[in-house]
Amino acid sequence: MKAIVIGSTKQLVFFAIYGFIGSIIVFLAAVVWLLNARSELELWHTTELKHEYHQQSGLKNFDEYMALESDLFSELDNKIYQTYQPSKPSLINRYEKGSLSDPGVWETNWNRTFEWPNPSAEYGVLFIHGMSDSPYAMSHLAKHFRDSAYVLGLRLPGHGTIPAGLTGITWPDLASAVNLATEHMKSKLNGKPLYVVGFSTGAALALNLELENSAETFSAGLSLDSVTSIDSATSIEPEESSQLATIKPVYSGMVFISPAIGLQPIAAGAKWQAMLGNVLGYEKLFWNSISAEYDPFKYASFAVNAGDVVYQLSQRNYQITSTMSNEQLQALPPILTFQSLADDTVSSTAVVEHLYQFLPSDKHELVIFDINRNPNNRQLIVNDPMEEMAPLWLNNALNYKLTLIENDIEREHFVQMTSIQMNNAQQVEMGQDDSQTSKPLALEWPRGVYSLSHVALPFPESDPLYGPDYLKETNHIQIGQAIFTGERGSQIIPAPQ
Repeated sequence: MKAIVIGSTKQLVFFAIYGFIGSIIVFLAAVVWLLNARSELELWHTTELKHEYHQQSGLKNFDEYMALESDLFSELDNKIYQTYQPSKPSLINRYEKGSLSDPGVWETNWNRTFEWPNPSAEYGVLFIHGMSDSPYAMSHLAKHFRDSAYVLGLRLPGHGTIPAGLTGITWPDLASAVNLATEHMKSKLNGKPLYVVGFSTGAALALNLELENSAETFSAGLSLDSVTSIDSATSIEPEESSQLATIKPVYSGMVFISPAIGLQPIAAGAKWQAMLGNVLGYEKLFWNSISAEYDPFKYASFAVNAGDVVYQLSQRNYQITSTMSNEQLQALPPILTFQSLADDTVSSTAVVEHLYQFLPSDKHELVIFDINRNPNNRQLIVNDPMEEMAPLWLNNALNYKLTLIENDIEREHFVQMTSIQMNNAQQVEMGQDDSQTSKPLALEWPRGVYSLSHVALPFPESDPLYGPDYLKETNHIQIGQAIFTGERGSQIIPAPQ
């Protein structure tokens, strides 16, 4: 009887194991089939541009980067614009010459790096766009500084050309380009302050350069001193480290807009989809989305590799930040961050958990845009993002400045600016203490808007591409006017999320 029971148990175990493996195979086969059943890849999804910059390109300075960029756009014209022969011409295909979406019909092709020298400038500003974007995303902000600063808007490698450019880049490629641009700006400014404004991935890249600089400087100073005066058994306290290295910040200040400090956990699985595509030889698996390219300055299709690049970069930044000494953290330049409480692209809580909770000084500030909590909207809130964010402020020391842009209860539709101060000795519930000061603002929520989005801050309402107002006598697409109402999936342009 015992032998029968043991034999039956083994059979059940084997059956469960085989059944589990079989279920996984069936699931993967279904996923692969669904992904591979999407729209067909076009020329701009499969073409490789040989003149794209990579860390291994061996360029010595930013002038060489710009020369390579010029060759890159010549190659783009030859391989795409001069080669593509559509079976059905489209007025909204950015890769058809003369179409409404052709970047060439604009007075300025904002896909390319722009540099605005200013001999009388007392400071410089470097602008870095986000993943799948182009320098256009930073153009409005840059124009505010054109008369007072030396301005440079960097085109990151893989961007501004074709979506296929995102399939082969790495985050060190992007970081290397930022370093070249930064060194170029410093050489032009001759000791004058240099500030950086980064949007999304651009913010993460600016932060990475600062963190890597701090880590490298500290390690170099430690190694130099340890050779002559420190034996291997000696432990070094953070307070003593100032004798080993002098940390000089790269930037005089950093401004972050919707920074990619952390992503949703699902981003960690991006590389596995690409690996599966490599194994099976299905190129469509290299893409999270395959869409019509109707936007002249942003890719609509999104490569799996691009998501993994941002994820790896954010992980690297968190690894460095979480292990920095107090001296290294104190040496960071002032950081001013603007972040929407609701952001479906990057993690709002990670801005606090992976960065601001480590910052030891009130020279840093975090500005959070709350959701629109008017009486009608409050009834529709299912998952309030404040419930996840508030404990991070209530249960941890608040050594930085925190500002909330929130509804003004006294004035319907208008907002107010609320500054909050807390620390470990004074953990109070928000809204119940004089640790807060509020100031009414002459700003109000637009009708029908219940929150800012990931891309709300860089673009004004008057934006000629994304703005809601119709502009007469223009020869380019106005995406802000293309607001379709209907069932998802019936239009070539995807419905807004």
